[in-house]
Amino acid sequence: MTLTYVYADQTAVVGPLATYAEPHAYDLCDVHSERLSAPRGWEVMRLAVDPAAHGPSNDDLLALADAVREAARPVPVDRTPPAEETGREIGRKGHLRMLTSDH
Repeated sequence: MTLTYVYADQTAVVGPLATYAEPHAYDLCDVHSERLSAPRGWEVMRLAVDPAAHGPSNDDLLALADAVREAARPVPVDRTPPAEETGREIGRKGHLRMLTSDH
């Protein structure tokens, strides 16, 4: 749950977990959201959680499927032959080579 204070109305609002960060909003676990009390003179407003809102939406699932398809798409292989080297190899580190220029 997310706790938000409305200072002008002296109200603490506890509602469904926010989907974006706000400066005066605080995320709470279930235990603390149920035990929350407000300062004397303040009202605690508890918003009901929509049970259908739990879990990913259809849009979330479609976006995830699209991302998986994109990641699984084969990368095209460049079949052009490498350009002729113009330098002489003077060292190696792993798969990298150091070449000198013949110029």
